[in-house]
Amino acid sequence: MFDHDSEERDAKRKFSRRALLIGGGQMFGFSALAWRLFQLQVLDEGRYGPLADENRTSLQVVLPKRGRIFDRRGVILADNEESFRVSITPALAGDVPSVLQQLRRLIPVRQDDLEAIAKRAKKQSRNTPITIASDLTFGQVAQISLLAPYLPGVRTEVAWKRKYRQGAAVGHVVGYVGGVERIGIDDHPLMRMPGMRVGKSGVEAGMEAVLRGQGGTQKIEVDARGRMMRNLEMHDPKPGSDITVTIDTALQRRVLERLQQERRASCVVIELKAGEVVVMASTPGYDPSEIVDGMTDATWHRLTTADDTPMLDRAAAGQYPPGSTFKMVTALAALHTGLVDVNERVACDGRFELADQTYRCWKRSGHGRMSLHQALRESCDVYFFEMSKRLGIDAIADMARSLGLGQVFDCGLLQQKTGLVPDADWKRGRWNAGWLAGETILAGIGQGYVLATPLQLAVMMARVATGKNVVPTLVRRGAAPSFLPLALHEDKLEAVRRGLVAVVNEEGGTGSNASLGEGQVRVAGKTGTSQVSRASSDTAQDDLPWGERDHALFVAYFPADAPRYAVSAIVEHGGGGGATAAPLVREVIEAVLQADPASNAALPHEDGTTPSVLHQEKSG
Repeated sequence: MFDHDSEERDAKRKFSRRALLIGGGQMFGFSALAWRLFQLQVLDEGRYGPLADENRTSLQVVLPKRGRIFDRRGVILADNEESFRVSITPALAGDVPSVLQQLRRLIPVRQDDLEAIAKRAKKQSRNTPITIASDLTFGQVAQISLLAPYLPGVRTEVAWKRKYRQGAAVGHVVGYVGGVERIGIDDHPLMRMPGMRVGKSGVEAGMEAVLRGQGGTQKIEVDARGRMMRNLEMHDPKPGSDITVTIDTALQRRVLERLQQERRASCVVIELKAGEVVVMASTPGYDPSEIVDGMTDATWHRLTTADDTPMLDRAAAGQYPPGSTFKMVTALAALHTGLVDVNERVACDGRFELADQTYRCWKRSGHGRMSLHQALRESCDVYFFEMSKRLGIDAIADMARSLGLGQVFDCGLLQQKTGLVPDADWKRGRWNAGWLAGETILAGIGQGYVLATPLQLAVMMARVATGKNVVPTLVRRGAAPSFLPLALHEDKLEAVRRGLVAVVNEEGGTGSNASLGEGQVRVAGKTGTSQVSRASSDTAQDDLPWGERDHALFVAYFPADAPRYAVSAIVEHGGGGGATAAPLVREVIEAVLQADPASNAALPHEDGTTPSVLHQEKSG
């Protein structure tokens, strides 16, 4: 019996020790757990709190609304239209191809596009959303929202779609927007957002920083599958600023209608007081709506590879030998350096000899003895060959640059070309060769290496007309600029101006086709014929294939006595400038005068009535 009691006491002692050990272990475990919880929730709250918060919340960048674009009369050129789009976040979707196939049952998406999205999801960050489709209907959005539990990572949202209201009339000027093609390390997070659009050409690209705006943020609560539960916090985006371009859309349409009678042509009109470009037209062109609304690969290929290059803005990026329009540059350089007197006469027998080479005047029989005035009026090549020989290329190049050639302008347009004002340093750097005297005399008449854009030629005329350093702009400036005077004596400028008036208004002038008629606004201008093939020297233009015909140019300012506008026009392979480009510019001037009656300083008839030089605008 005693043995039994002893065994029972031993068993109780063992149980008590075991219970004590287990209890102690449990207490230690709970203490460690409590400490760990205290550490996580209190001591390390600053570290783990945000991480836990990120698991249940999602911070998203909200795209801003792009600024609108208006013309000088308040006509809307580009604005925004609300639409819906759907995107997928690969990190939340899991099996991306499977989710995309499920989504395809609700919205029409090409299989090729789905495969491209799946490949992109593997290459980019899995936390970056990818746009699947845009321009969804409200019904499609409702269906996707209803079936959200079966579409992990899929999200619908409101987006802003760019709308272009004036079609091809201002397509080159306004440009278009497109997706971000390459993202840099330092780029703004906006650039990484699906559906982000940036300017690709025209003012859309040139004024990107102003039009873009600033993104906002949206903090939302999500469940474990990434579905949105509620909106926690919202910081609205700041929309881009509206801008006003200087283009007159109605006038631009009229000019473009005239240009479209030619295969390839361009025209620029600049208002002289503020340097505002009121017309910048180029044909053929394109409608930016076709691009932003979505187009097939075949259509895009047609636009970018067509022989007539409709995507090229010829007014700002077309580069042409300026031909005889350049002769005013050589004339001013000769006067400025004192190498010629306005009364000096140079004999022209139709040919000019230099270093065993013969250079012919366009008038093979010769012009006789020519003064500066007569040489400008009748565009005598031999006279300007002689002036170029005296000057040398550096003096000619310096004058050309002072008149706006060989440069781009800070005018709100990126797609400008610099043209080319060649000199000895340029040739040495380009071909490691010396400059030749024959190249100088060709440059003096706007041939050889010299290239200019229609915009530059209009600026050249604006500076000659005003004697000031006119700088063009396509975007309205806050205040009227005060242009500095050119470093040229007024009497030198006036001598050239008289010659330009004679080109249009005196007998024998090569630009008589630009005249508005007796008693009307007087035009000052200069013709130009830019040779593009040797065959055109000895063959009539009509007998040549179109692509071998000369370019036709005409530059002008008006009214000649009180200049308000400068204009330039180029008709590619149009033949002679006097026959093709001059009458075109006359019609442009008539349209400008109708749009701005204050410029119509026409002289009255003998009966006291004022003549009208304007054609009535066609109905429709």
